[in-house]
Amino acid sequence: MPVLCVVGAQWGDEGKGKVVDLLCEYADMVVRYQGGNNAGHTVENDRGKFALHLVPSGITFPDVVAVIGNGVVIDPTVLRMEIDELEGRGVSTANLKVSGEAHLIMPYHIMLDHIQEARLGKGKIGTTGRGIGPAYSDKTSRQGVRMQDLLDPEGFRRKVMAVMEAKAEMMAKAYDQDVSSLRADCERYIKAAESLRGYVDDTSFLVWQALRAEKRVLLEGAQGTMLDLDHGTYPYVTSSNPVAGYACVGSGIGPVELTEVWGVSKAYATRVGEGPFPTELHDEVGKLMRDVGYEYGTTTGRERRCGWLDLVALRYAARINGLTGLAITKLDVLNTLDTIKVCTAYRYQGQTLKELPATQASFAQVEPIYEELPGWKSDISGVRGVNDLPRPAIDYLNFIVRQVHVPIALISVGSQRQQTIKVPHPDSRSAE
Repeated sequence: MPVLCVVGAQWGDEGKGKVVDLLCEYADMVVRYQGGNNAGHTVENDRGKFALHLVPSGITFPDVVAVIGNGVVIDPTVLRMEIDELEGRGVSTANLKVSGEAHLIMPYHIMLDHIQEARLGKGKIGTTGRGIGPAYSDKTSRQGVRMQDLLDPEGFRRKVMAVMEAKAEMMAKAYDQDVSSLRADCERYIKAAESLRGYVDDTSFLVWQALRAEKRVLLEGAQGTMLDLDHGTYPYVTSSNPVAGYACVGSGIGPVELTEVWGVSKAYATRVGEGPFPTELHDEVGKLMRDVGYEYGTTTGRERRCGWLDLVALRYAARINGLTGLAITKLDVLNTLDTIKVCTAYRYQGQTLKELPATQASFAQVEPIYEELPGWKSDISGVRGVNDLPRPAIDYLNFIVRQVHVPIALISVGSQRQQTIKVPHPDSRSAE
């Protein structure tokens, strides 16, 4: 480390949960810095299998301080449920700290999310309907309710109900929405939020103290670079900034503190929801990727769209995030393929593009240009050393490194913790 940021280098769902869980073995603190319960990390270790949406992946390590940073928006009922489930399965949440500056999702956010998505019709974005976007909107319009407001219980209740009344009037008049349930729903959310009061802390200060004590800090992002609000495939993006630059904002530290940034990428590509996806497959290979890789959303259960690895997008992610290392996941999903295609460029209006096009409209019309590599046609799920991989698998990884110009630091060949290959020299320019 000592400050390592882990980001999604595709459209999310890259396997960041497993990577962070592995790295927590060396960390003293892990900080989730953005997003909400529209994201999900699946962690599988000797404590069991956990589907986490808000609680950082490091919670299963008793000596790791798990922090929900100020950049996260929190549904209090979901966080309460996650804490109860973890405690019920013998995982202590005593080391969980929640930023007082983190904003809360309320029932009116969720209702408004569904209304806005429905009104878009065929142009829908494909949100999870969890109220994430409206909560961030309230944050930027300075109408948000924050975790620190819980420290004044009566003031917190007044604030929630005042905002609720204004939102209810707007939704009833502008959208002809039945808002009769909002008051009772808000009461339920207030009760859940109040139960979280003991977790509220000045997490920016806690992280700063850890850094001054030369502790190892891991910053954990949700979603992926191509879903970033500024740098993703707008408007088919999330409502926050998953990129490494926001890790400092969302955790409350200065940019000079970052020492490494690892981008997590599958050995192929997936996307959930709407929006352009140049390498998407609608054939048997795409179905195989979905079935073998179990490509269903951790949060929503939706089928993920599957396709070949897009190195144009991955190069973009490397540039935007300043990646110092790559973690390649689900390499084993490609075990049975005779050949593997990789997108190295796009074709648009007769031109060959090595970088993303300048506009969303043109990105939606690009055609992928592929290079084809031989498959390895063998089971690699039991391999634990990079040099023990079949030669075609090593060649595939080296091809990625040469195209993206970022060394590979870690390779995942299965969902279990031990199904991981740690590359011994991440500063080298090949997988060997």
